[in-house]
Parts: sequence; C-alpha cells; structure tokens
Amino acid sequence: MTWVSGVRCQIQVLRAERRRWKAEHERFKAAQRAARKRGEKPDVDHPGPPPTGFALLPWLLMGMGSFSNLLQGRTANPLVGSLGLVAFNSLYIYVTFRSFDRAKREAASTRVALLVMGLVTTGLALGYGGNWLMFFPLLGLAVGAALRGPWLGRTGLLLTVYAACVSAVRGGWGDATNIGYATFLSSMVTAAILGLSEAVRELRAAREELARRAVEKERLRFSRDLHDLLGHTLSVIVVKSEAARRLAPRDMDAALGQIADIESVGRQALTEIREAVTGYREGSLVTELTRARSALAAASVEAVVRQSGAPLEPQTEALLGWVVREAVTNVVRHSDASQCEVTVECGAEQVRLTVTDNGSGEPVSRPQQGIGGTGLKGLTERLAAAGGSLTAGPSPRGGFTVTAELPVQSAEFAEAVATAPRAR
Repeated sequence: MTWVSGVRCQIQVLRAERRRWKAEHERFKAAQRAARKRGEKPDVDHPGPPPTGFALLPWLLMGMGSFSNLLQGRTANPLVGSLGLVAFNSLYIYVTFRSFDRAKREAASTRVALLVMGLVTTGLALGYGGNWLMFFPLLGLAVGAALRGPWLGRTGLLLTVYAACVSAVRGGWGDATNIGYATFLSSMVTAAILGLSEAVRELRAAREELARRAVEKERLRFSRDLHDLLGHTLSVIVVKSEAARRLAPRDMDAALGQIADIESVGRQALTEIREAVTGYREGSLVTELTRARSALAAASVEAVVRQSGAPLEPQTEALLGWVVREAVTNVVRHSDASQCEVTVECGAEQVRLTVTDNGSGEPVSRPQQGIGGTGLKGLTERLAAAGGSLTAGPSPRGGFTVTAELPVQSAEFAEAVATAPRAR
C-alpha cells in the first residue's frame, strides 16, 4: 500500500497548494478593491494559477484520436493498444506532476520514466501509425516540462529528429514534417513557459524576502535609536532630579535651575523620539559634547573636553556623536567617577575619539545574546559598517576607556549613518 500513501500525500500537497493560491488570490482581489476606491493601481501582483501538473493534463486530449480508433475497432491487437495507451497516459501524468518540484524533476526516477515513455511512444507509433504518431508531441511536452536546463536544447533537437524519422518510416515525409515540427514546438514552448513561470515565482518570493528583511532592519534601527536616545535622556533626568532633591533644602534657586534643565531635556527628548520614528535624526558632535558637559556636571563629574585637528565631515560627526552619547551615559550610570575626559583628534587619514573616566573600571552590563543594536554593541556595528572600529575596556591607570576610530573619508559612511536617523 506504499503507492496508495504516496497518492494520498500528493493529493494533500495539491490541496495545500490550492488553498495557498486561493488565499493569495483573495488578497489580490482585496488589494484591487482598495486600490480602486483610492483611484490607484494595486501594488499586489496577480498570483496566477497554482503551479501543478493539472495545467498539462488537458493536452492528453491529443490522444483522443487513438482512443477513438480503439473504440471503433479500427486498431489491430486492441489489447496491446489499450495497454500502451494506459501506460503512456500513466507515465505522462507521473512525469508532468513531478516536473513542478525541482528535486523530483531532477531525480533519476523521472529520467527513467521519460525513457520508458519514449520506448512506449516508439512502439505505438511503429505499430499503428496515423493518430498514434501524436504521442510524440505529447512526449515532447513532457520532455520540455522535465528537462528545463542546459540539456533541453540538445535533447529537444534529438527528439525532433527521432520523431520525424519514426514518422517517416510509418507514415511518409508529410507526417514526418508535421510530427517533427509539433514535437519541437511542444518541447521548447513548454519549457519556456514553465521556466518563465518558475522565474516569476522565485522573483516574487525574493521580493517578499527583501521586504521582510527591510522590515527587520527598520525594527533594528528603531530599537537601537530608542535605546540610545532614551537611555541617555532618562539618565540625565534621573541625575538632575537627584541634584534638585539635594539642592532643594539649602538652595531653592539652584534646585529650580535643575528642574528647568529637566523640563528642557524632556522636551528635547520628545523631539528626538519623533525624529527617530520618522528616520530623520542625525547626531551632532558639538551638540553631544555640550549635553555631555551638562550631564556630567549634574552627576558631579568634572568634564574635560579637548578637540584638535580639521573640521569633521557631517557623517563622521554623526557617528562620533552617538559614541559620545553612549559613553557619557555609561559614565553617569556605572562608573562612580569624579572626572571624565573626552578627546577628539583628527589626523590626516583618521579621527579618534576617546572617552576616559577615573571610576571603578568595571565594564558596563553587556546586552543579552541575540539582541543587537543596544549600547556599545550597536555602536560597534555602526562604526564597523563605516570602516571604523570601537574598543572599550578598563584603562591601565584605572577607570574605563572607550575609543572610536573612523577614516576621515569613507564611501560606506552614508550607508552606516542611514541606520541612524538623519538630521534636518
């Protein structure tokens, strides 16, 4: 009963394929209706019929002439003819249904079935002639469906010549020309149509995969930017809130100043979040250095900022601004330092940013495995995409050091900064 199980599995596969096609067709019609209401063209392609062997079954009607000869008793040895007809049709259905699966199409069993089909076709053509010669075009159709690839051209030509020769022996050169032409046409056209259909399906699948990856990339960008923005902003708010609480009992004016800073930071955070959501925010190194001084001062950390060399490109400033933001946030959160030094050195070929503190030197908590785009790990990915590098670790003289290096000019900057929001 193994063959019965195989037939059942094939039927289940065909039903599943048809259900998938019907779902895609319904989605296409819904998109069409929605597009017509908006007066636009639908952006969803018609899915077309499901790719199964049923599309090739109607061509078996070409053998109706032979079947008619059997029913009318005009065929010698009708039992042999009937067995040959059943064998050919069975092999044709077997080959054509396997032709829509690449692995099955290229399997040895499919090649053997084609060879047996050729032998059966030759026997029926030489034995009966006439309408029975039409099995050669059907054989060509099966060959075109199963042998899509580099061997198709040579095989199709050989089959055409072979069919013409057998038809000439049995029916004359008139039949040879017609049958040879029909065999060549059926094999080549079938291969071309099915190959094009398969290419369209693969292109559609590739487009869907690209769309899925684009969504994943945007999610990564969004989560990374929210972490970088909110982590820094909330740390500043917490530090300034603690400073206001400490100052309130003895210096209300200073406490009110800290509260005003909290309001300003909160408003700026709202603006940055809106810009991050729309993908139009880009960090500025000068702005981040100013914010770093404010955040460090609120945390009672002495800020020392040094900058030397030529002015930097906007893309370079954008990436270094993100490094300053993250490094200073980690100093405020984790270092327990009293001094933080930020140095920017621009040379002829590369620019180096160093953020050093005199704290405990303990590394910041690392992101969980499999979660990208957060903290120093996300910055490392950004700088690597721009041809740079980022290192972080305890300093030999104590404290913690973050060092970022970038080439002064790099063609990859645009793509690297595109993962971060761009400025207006």
